[in-house]
Amino acid sequence: MSNRSQNPNRVYGVTQPISMAGPSESDMIRNRELEKFLADAGLFESPEEAIRREEALARLDQIVKDWVKHVSRTKGLNEQVVEEMNALIFTSGSYRLGVHGPGADIDTLCVGPMHVTRNEDFFGELHRILVEMPDVQELNSVPDAYVPVMRFKLDGIPIDLLYASLPLPNIPEDLDISQDSIIHNVDEQTVRILNGRRVTDEILNLVPNIQNFRTALRCLRLWAKRRGIYSNVAGFLGGVNWAILVARICQLYPNALPCTLVSRVVRVYNLWQWPNPVILCPIQEGSSNVWDPRRNRKDREHLMPIITPAYPCMNSSYNVSNSTLRIMMEEFRRGNEICEAIEANKAVWVTLFEPFAFFEAYKDYLQIDIKAQSGDDFRNWKGWVESRLRFLNSMIERYTGGILQCHPYPGDFSNECRPHCCSYFMGLRRKQGSSPEGGKQFDIRWIVDKFKHQVCQYSAWKATMWINVCHVRRKNIPVFVFSGGIRPSQRAKVAAQDCLGKRLPGNNFLHADDAGSRKRRKQVVVNRGVHLEEFSSLTSGTSTASLQIEAGEEEQSEAVIADTIRNKNYRKNMTNHDQEPEGSVKCRSPSCSNPKGASPVEKWVTDSSSGEIVGLSDMKTEVSGGTVESNSFQLSMTEPGVQIPVVGAGGRNSCSKSLQNEGLEELEVLSADISFF
Repeated sequence: MSNRSQNPNRVYGVTQPISMAGPSESDMIRNRELEKFLADAGLFESPEEAIRREEALARLDQIVKDWVKHVSRTKGLNEQVVEEMNALIFTSGSYRLGVHGPGADIDTLCVGPMHVTRNEDFFGELHRILVEMPDVQELNSVPDAYVPVMRFKLDGIPIDLLYASLPLPNIPEDLDISQDSIIHNVDEQTVRILNGRRVTDEILNLVPNIQNFRTALRCLRLWAKRRGIYSNVAGFLGGVNWAILVARICQLYPNALPCTLVSRVVRVYNLWQWPNPVILCPIQEGSSNVWDPRRNRKDREHLMPIITPAYPCMNSSYNVSNSTLRIMMEEFRRGNEICEAIEANKAVWVTLFEPFAFFEAYKDYLQIDIKAQSGDDFRNWKGWVESRLRFLNSMIERYTGGILQCHPYPGDFSNECRPHCCSYFMGLRRKQGSSPEGGKQFDIRWIVDKFKHQVCQYSAWKATMWINVCHVRRKNIPVFVFSGGIRPSQRAKVAAQDCLGKRLPGNNFLHADDAGSRKRRKQVVVNRGVHLEEFSSLTSGTSTASLQIEAGEEEQSEAVIADTIRNKNYRKNMTNHDQEPEGSVKCRSPSCSNPKGASPVEKWVTDSSSGEIVGLSDMKTEVSGGTVESNSFQLSMTEPGVQIPVVGAGGRNSCSKSLQNEGLEELEVLSADISFF
């Protein structure tokens, strides 16, 4: 597509630009520094890889054309009609936007005629054809997903393939899916699938300078990934969300260089008054699927609406929760502070892209382990569990009234010693500003039970598919999550922390616990945990300094004022409606024997006025069936290697070997702010 910045008469977006100013000399210097940083970061693929991608797409196009002819022949069409049958491949996502990097997958869409179906022919016959091809690896079909997808590698190139069956007897080679008529008389799933390509094309049509947009988007994608806020499935923002956010800033600053666009992205969205929507063009009405909080109750509950520009306009960020919105706003604040320092020549670009130290940011974590017997089963099981993790997050926060906050890590970790296994993590903390209420505890056992029960309703569930949820302290995080399998030393972490603190004078982004806090922590030793039906292995390690992100002051921006006025009608009547968790079935695993007793569970007692830990209450404990019970607090324990029954779909039981409790040691209390467990 051509560069359209030379058209001075066109207005992009739904408001006038904030600034038409061009770049200054200092802007050009900073932009060159930014481009050098991107090149050094390895964000651009080699010419050889680009050629391999084009060859893989050409090969895939021929595969689907042959597949459609084969299906047509088996369904009794005459040979002349069969030879004319056709299917087309379209790309979308980062590849279509031109911001993909080395090793990135290609989002592809296959469009076929009406007699070639998705469930029977695409996930059936095409899947069987691909299985038999030696140059296809890691084939994984997810027909139950919100957007059904088939993932695989073709000649080493990762591909996500979607399928849309159009109400047409055949697919012409010149089919234009950008026309709104293409989505008439198709189901909602097909609309979502087709809109992947349609939205991508509309975004490119709605920015004034495509090259500047692409460079800025590359920067923001890298920043979001390093700061741990790039994942639609985890409740953060995905590729299309970030593309729309960046495109809106390009509309507001049409002549700005990428370095300025990056700075304005974090500035504007740091001040954005959510749930005011981000929109690139007027929303076309005429369909019940169009996002409209004035008429649709569910649309009013969206926390961070980012509206797709293609008809029907929908909210692309419906997965965002209160916790993930809070985390992203903290990152926008941090990014804005650093960009202001960069513009004042007090910081460099590498500071902005500093990776977020997730395993240093919290003292408590939930660890979710999953396992399957074979590689194919594991890929299917992993895809399903990953899509459900955000519900565990929202259930915990809803049940605790938002006091217990969750921070999901947007990715998984694998232990090379354990094939077909991986682990997910969630950071846990008490809401800042909330005070402990007399040692109040939150019992989230039923939430974990309910989550596991829901996960095990997977339609393709097998007895060899296993899931375990456990609480783990920071010092006991398994070493395989760290680079090189080596846990950072206390001295190295403090040195890195000091370096970060000194990088920007006056901006104390990270700080460690003071000496008094460390001394108080040594006064109490407790083996404490969120209830788990299966107690996973905890690997002991050294205690670490606490890293916290501090809140910053907000300031007003003309960008926010302009878009807030524009969106006042959308914000009207937007209210949050708390909902009770769906269903009431609890999935409880039978107790496991613990013949030699268990470590006592001790309860924290806090001063409700100061929040300080003042001691441990005397608690009568009773070991029964391997479970230590004391008032409302319970902790299930098992011997290393014991077989744990897991309740699956429809009440089916399976047994899976528990992780070894190697190196399990008593854990020290870190601070009073988590005494609610």
